[in-house]
Amino acid sequence: MDKVLKAPGNLDVNEEQINWLALRLVPGLGSRVALRLVNAIGSATGIFRASPTELEALGVQSHVVRNMAAGTVFEEAAKEAEQARQLGVAFINIRDEAYPPLLREIFDPPLLLYVRGDVTLLGGPSVGIVGSRRPTPYGRAMAQKLGGDLASRGLVITSGMARGIDSAAHQGCLEAGGKTIAVLGCGIDVVYPAENKKLFSTIMGKGLLVSEFPLGSFPAPQNFPIRNRIISGLSLGLIVVEAAQYSGSLITARLAMEQNREVFGVPGSITNKNSWGPHILIKQGAKLVQDWQDVVDELPAEVRERILHPLIANHATESVTGASVRAETLPPGEGAVYDLLKVEEAVNIDEILTALPQLSSSEVLAALLELEFKGAVRQLPGKNFVKIF
Repeated sequence: MDKVLKAPGNLDVNEEQINWLALRLVPGLGSRVALRLVNAIGSATGIFRASPTELEALGVQSHVVRNMAAGTVFEEAAKEAEQARQLGVAFINIRDEAYPPLLREIFDPPLLLYVRGDVTLLGGPSVGIVGSRRPTPYGRAMAQKLGGDLASRGLVITSGMARGIDSAAHQGCLEAGGKTIAVLGCGIDVVYPAENKKLFSTIMGKGLLVSEFPLGSFPAPQNFPIRNRIISGLSLGLIVVEAAQYSGSLITARLAMEQNREVFGVPGSITNKNSWGPHILIKQGAKLVQDWQDVVDELPAEVRERILHPLIANHATESVTGASVRAETLPPGEGAVYDLLKVEEAVNIDEILTALPQLSSSEVLAALLELEFKGAVRQLPGKNFVKIF
């Protein structure tokens, strides 16, 4: 009869937690194979209680099965758990209710997340902001502004805490009193880059640090493309501010597209090579971003409504120039068109013409043009229009 693999019984820690950590630390066991085991057996504890024959039948190589049977993997997991406890680090496995649903949907979700800070942020609507580590002053300012503007409207800002655009996005978010998630390409106890020590502490206290790498993991170059799928995976959409033609930010954007996320590009000077990345994305269909509204317009309807409802309830409108517009102050034709438009849902020109038979098509188009000039209406692709609040 095959010997059943079991964790040592004398570990003064939660058995299931130890088994998830041990599964993550087994030499030679990749995350995809581990995930296949979890899906087949149901839990980490069940995997370690399975027989070697059962594991090999599920595609685990024999030498990996031997590694799983070794007591050393449980000892390492117990040490990791104790060190994490001392640091205030928690673990969220892929079967945990706190595991972010969007991240669970991607092709290769991390089996285990190390988290430090406000774990509830994993359940909030998030937008990712990434870009060059050597941004121009314009790029830094745009990342900071977008981070602050989107955060002040209730969105969580997710980035990688790298120097440059990432750091600017985090800082803009925090300065606006918002919440931010930093996804690290190293152990969650390692500050990288070193100059971000203060930012690291601030995010730990007011936001959330996330990593899939074991404690103490060095920020090796190969870690960053791996962590990028988590940044995009946590986000409803990804904004690329400045990035070279061949860069990690474009890899993240490609991952976002594969994960069926919205992708946004912030345009810049055509003479600046850091603008080439966003410009390439825009040519490929990414949404051009000038302000926070360009991002919110593309988010799911329920998220748009949550963001814009307070403004609608207060009957307040905000244009790009800061001017205020009310339907009763507009000429009759413009007022009729304005009343028909919605903030949370685009209305097609054909619907407008059908709903306003008293106005000719030229009168409707003239009214829409005037409303756009006044900053009260925005035209979207396909002759669709939304009211700006």
